[in-house]
Amino acid sequence: MGKDADSLVRRFDVKRISGGGSTRIIDTVAAEEPLSIRIAYWLKDSQQTESLAVTMRTPGHDDELAAGLLLSEGIVLKREDIQEIHHLGTEPSNEVIVSLAPDVDVDTWRLSRNSFLGASCGVCGKRSREALASELPEYDIDEFEISADLVERLPEALSAWQSGFAQTGGLHAAALVNAQGEIEKAFEDIGRHNAMDKVLGWCLLNGRIPLSCSVVFLSSRSSFELVQKAAMAGVPVLATVGGPSSLAIEAARQFGLTLLGFVRGGRMNIYSGDWRINSN
Repeated sequence: MGKDADSLVRRFDVKRISGGGSTRIIDTVAAEEPLSIRIAYWLKDSQQTESLAVTMRTPGHDDELAAGLLLSEGIVLKREDIQEIHHLGTEPSNEVIVSLAPDVDVDTWRLSRNSFLGASCGVCGKRSREALASELPEYDIDEFEISADLVERLPEALSAWQSGFAQTGGLHAAALVNAQGEIEKAFEDIGRHNAMDKVLGWCLLNGRIPLSCSVVFLSSRSSFELVQKAAMAGVPVLATVGGPSSLAIEAARQFGLTLLGFVRGGRMNIYSGDWRINSN
């Protein structure tokens, strides 16, 4: 198992009871540690440093997680908005600081929030869904379509990327899928929001935003926060193995996204934007 795979799991000596007997085993479980994310930004002629969030995550790909969170929250929109991501202390570090470009207007962003974040929770502090909709970037995502047959194959394709889940049963996965139904990149994390942020952060750091010709596929259910993250990155189609919440459906319809749920067993439900799914 490689270095990245090792960061996903921890091993514990436990007692297992089965069939009326017990035995000692080594159990492999999903790793979970806190990550403190700070931002360094310019206010007039001086650089300020603030704590942005503390999130519980599975260690690994912390640069992508931090970048994805900043994208999801609307602080940054493009690769050039981030100058550097620096890990504080010795590796592996549980604290990162993201240095922003001088033209990134954090002060205006703060006015749309009640406070800085306490966790990676999507829209914590937002005034309303309507206010969020007015802040979304204007991306052209209307030309994208994908075959239903390709979407139906995604659960099996994603399993090849889920080494952590195979060992622990306790990790969520998020995958970037192209128009040909191929998984380009996938990440696992104990938090489904974190897995999503890692995918979006990887795309941001590689100059791939907006994702106007891509699908994001999640091994979890969908929620309002996940729809919001997809919208911030210009994702036209969000597909999940599990079901959506009511607010996820309402937000997807308002934001113009295609939302798919229960993508498994050769079927799916289309909750929004069915015209993007070609079922012929």
